[in-house]
Amino acid sequence: MSCAERLLQEKRELKQKYLFLIEDSYNHKQIDQAYSDLSEFKAIQVLNRINELKFVVTDSQFSL
Repeated sequence: MSCAERLLQEKRELKQKYLFLIEDSYNHKQIDQAYSDLSEFKAIQVLNRINELKFVVTDSQFSL
């Protein structure tokens, strides 16, 4: 697996993690505000990493 393919795989995994954290944050919004805020904060950190990877590798470089 080349470096670009590994970065693309990391980007896909981060997207899945981001979606999970956002959904988790939304689901806990009314139950536990602190937990919701923590999930949202983690999701923002993951999104920042995804945006960093956009400069290195794009989805359109590879046809899977």
